[in-house]
Amino acid sequence: MLAPAMPPDESVRLATLRSLSILDSAPEERFDRLTRLAKRIFRVPIALITLVDADRLWMKSGAEGEDSEAPRKTSFCGHAILDDAIFLIPDTFEDPRFADNPLVVGPPYIRFYAGYPLATDNGMRVGTLCLMDQHPRLLNDEERGLLGDLGRIAEQELIAQQLATLDELTDLVNRRGFEALATYTLGVCRRMGKPATLLFFDLNDFKEINDLYGHAEGDRALVEFAGFLRHGLRESDAVGRLGGDEFVALLNDADQSRALEIIARLQHNLDELNLRLNRGYDLRFSVGVTAFDATRHEAFAALMAEADAAMYAHKQALRKR
Repeated sequence: MLAPAMPPDESVRLATLRSLSILDSAPEERFDRLTRLAKRIFRVPIALITLVDADRLWMKSGAEGEDSEAPRKTSFCGHAILDDAIFLIPDTFEDPRFADNPLVVGPPYIRFYAGYPLATDNGMRVGTLCLMDQHPRLLNDEERGLLGDLGRIAEQELIAQQLATLDELTDLVNRRGFEALATYTLGVCRRMGKPATLLFFDLNDFKEINDLYGHAEGDRALVEFAGFLRHGLRESDAVGRLGGDEFVALLNDADQSRALEIIARLQHNLDELNLRLNRGYDLRFSVGVTAFDATRHEAFAALMAEADAAMYAHKQALRKR
């Protein structure tokens, strides 16, 4: 086994890593969403966002149970941060650097590894977005591109405080964060010929909740609806809050008919929730549904505008009833 070498700028790299104030922090949906999406796209059992500390590898996302760190000297990611390119090991049995590595001959029995080095705004490579499998495999040029795209979103999330991509009230991504994630997801769907559908939600009569029950209760209603969407949709779907009482969800690998089924289920579940909580008011929504069409929606803004218009039409139709 070959232990990873130390980068020549290790002291600066470690100082940069610690300035992020992310080591040993709690799980965060914005990172977990990326590793879930990576597992789904590449069909691998393990996808991790890792940070390479002085003598350990700490896993920000994707680790199972309490196994959130490992020795740096046996890590694959310690090698991956030594260069800007994707670090690829098609078959660990055929690579003398890793053939007798404890992670190869023992759990999790790694046979394939691909790691995208995550760099911060000063160019320091602090960790990886990596894929692992228990079977040998290769990545073609398109898959390398997809891993690179997803890795760049992970890099943005590492400096999320500067980029301000998180909605503080609901812990969903905000407009900027959603646009970045949705643009990537639509690029994947376009290249792989898979459907996607955007849902644009607006809470009905939300102003009345604020007026009758106060803004604190209005905030609780927004948090409740955000959690309702997060738990009611699939883990790989992107959910965000645009601002005010407007929410969006991008359903990947789902056409419009599937999206309508999902909306019907959400409506049923929300009706049951309203009945059970009996708050004095009900949460109700209007929703615009727009299927992604690569010929009409070259830019994400076009898809968003069409879904917004569809939501407004639905709201008007509900008022006429």
